[in-house]
Parts: sequence; structure tokens; C-alpha cells
Amino acid sequence: MTLFHLLLVALIQGITEFLPVSSSGHLILLPNLTGMEDQGQVIDVAVHVGTLGAVILYFWRDVKLGLSGIPRMLTGRIDTPGSKLAFLLAIATVPVMAVGLILNMTGLDDAMRSVTVIGWTMLIFGLVLYWADQRGPQTKRDGDWTLRDAIVMGLWQAVALIPGTSRSGITITAGRILGYDREAAARLAMLMSIPTILASGVLLGAEVVATADTQAARDGAIAAAMAFVAALAALALMMRLLRSVSFTPYVIYRVILGVILLWLGYSGALTIS
Repeated sequence: MTLFHLLLVALIQGITEFLPVSSSGHLILLPNLTGMEDQGQVIDVAVHVGTLGAVILYFWRDVKLGLSGIPRMLTGRIDTPGSKLAFLLAIATVPVMAVGLILNMTGLDDAMRSVTVIGWTMLIFGLVLYWADQRGPQTKRDGDWTLRDAIVMGLWQAVALIPGTSRSGITITAGRILGYDREAAARLAMLMSIPTILASGVLLGAEVVATADTQAARDGAIAAAMAFVAALAALALMMRLLRSVSFTPYVIYRVILGVILLWLGYSGALTIS
């Protein structure tokens, strides 16, 4: 792959992974809109590793707290902030892992890779995010996270396996419906992404390690580094803007892109190969 292609993939993944606009939808569309070859699983794993590093670094205080609580959680003692956070993150990750395994085994994950599916999910879940953000109360902080809320947000996160939905967008939507303020909903969504990205990265990584050559490893390292920088910048900007700006700009982008994709899809002007 050329350096420009690697940069493009890394920027798309890094910027869109944590913004509520769907990184998977954009990566699926990239080769079909540009005529470039598909980046392949090696690069997919690499850019996911890059974004994982970015969210861990940005939320290191919370990550450290959760890691410190894992030993107590494993012994059944959910009696400290750290063990509670580790436990709730584990619970919230179960639905997406279970549904993801089912989709992978049945082949439904490939069947949903279409322009019209991405168009509809961009449009519909963008409008749902707008409704939740405008109507949802802002009475809870991230420290108020409960088992019920973790289960609910985890179930919503599983819906993000449909291309174009946006993992961060759907979990933020769930958080706003449950009454968390914008910053708290985004923080919980970002923390939920860590075990989810880690699990998907391990799954994909196991499939490509045996086939990756030196050139692919080099390309992957470059893509991971660039995705890390892009993701860290996008994450920091979004969290800062949430103190004064709603999710409406992201909704507008999703609606416009969704309408364009539906027009292209139903007119036959664009198909995903």
C-alpha cells in the first residue's frame, strides 16, 4: 500500500472511531468511492490498535482505576470504584461479543455490507441521536453508572454491528436516553469501546498473524501510529466541544451522508463489491 493510502485509512479510522458517525461505514465505503483496493484485515487490525491506544491514553485515569479493580472483581468483591467499573465494563461488553460471534458464524456480517444499509443506519440512528440528545434529561454523571444502565448500553452497543450505525453514536444515544449528560454519556461510551475494540482486535489479529509478511507488518505499524495520532486529536476535540456544543453537527453530517448514500444505492450508481 502507498503511504497516501495508509494515511487515508488511518485518518478515517482515527477520526471516525470515537465521533458518532461510524468508522466501519466509512471504511467500507472508502474503496468503493475512491477505486482504491480494500485495505485488508492487517491494516484494519493495525488502525484499531492505534485507536485503542489513543482512548487508553486519553482516559488513563479511568483505565488505571478499572485495571486496579480487576483482581477484586474476579474474586466476586464488587465493593470498590475500581472493581465496580471493571465489572460494569465487562457486563456491557457481553452483548456485542455474543451478537458479533453469531453474525460472523452465520455470514450475516458480510450480508449487511451494502450502500443502502449504511445509508439507512446513518440516517435513522442520526435522527435517534438527535432526539435523545434534545429530549434526554441530564441528571446523571458517569459515577452514577449502574448494572441496569450497563446492560442497557451494552445491548444498544450490539446494534452497532450493523454497518453505519456507529458504536460510539449508539452508546452515547443510550446514555442520553438513560439521563446521563453529554460529557458523561460520551465518557462511558469511550470506556466501553476499550474492551470492545480489544476483543475485536484479538479476534481479527488471530486470523492475520500467520499470514502477515514483513511488508504488511511495516504498513500496519505506520497505519497504527497515524491512527493513534488522529484518534487522540479527534477524541480530545470532541470531549472539549461537548462542554458547549450538542451532538447536532454530527447528526447533520449523518443525515446528509445518509440521504446521499440512499440516492446512490437505490439509483445503482454505487454498489459495494
